[in-house]
Amino acid sequence: MIEAQATSRFIRTSAQKAGLVLDLIRGKDVNRALATLKFTRKSVADDISKLLRSAIANAQQKDGFSGDVDRLFVSACYANQGPSQKRVRPAPMGRAFRVLKRTAHLTVQVAERPEKIVAVGTTEAPKKRARKPQTDAKKSEAKSGTKKSTKKAKE
Repeated sequence: MIEAQATSRFIRTSAQKAGLVLDLIRGKDVNRALATLKFTRKSVADDISKLLRSAIANAQQKDGFSGDVDRLFVSACYANQGPSQKRVRPAPMGRAFRVLKRTAHLTVQVAERPEKIVAVGTTEAPKKRARKPQTDAKKSEAKSGTKKSTKKAKE
């Protein structure tokens, strides 16, 4: 099974915002993931789409790749926090507010789905599991919906 990854560092977004978009594509086929990213209305989706294409290209360059891109899926994707740029914003009465311009490190891993092995020559349908026979008390209980109390007379 072929695995490949691509990492993009210092992307100008917060890791939390990038994680929301990465959650949309985790576990999907690469073609479906690219289509999802194309119609996602977040600015980081373009960066993630570029990163996913890079991971697909990395998988194609590996030895042992089957050549079928349709078998690739997003096995893991995550966003780690990068360094924050500290800036100063003027505030009233001579004060200053600190502004953090956050960055993120994005990673996308793709893997190849294993081929499904189909048994040749089996025409039998799968056997159904036999049910346990019910006793008379359980049958009447199932019909009425209430349990009957069985008290033995004391002799």
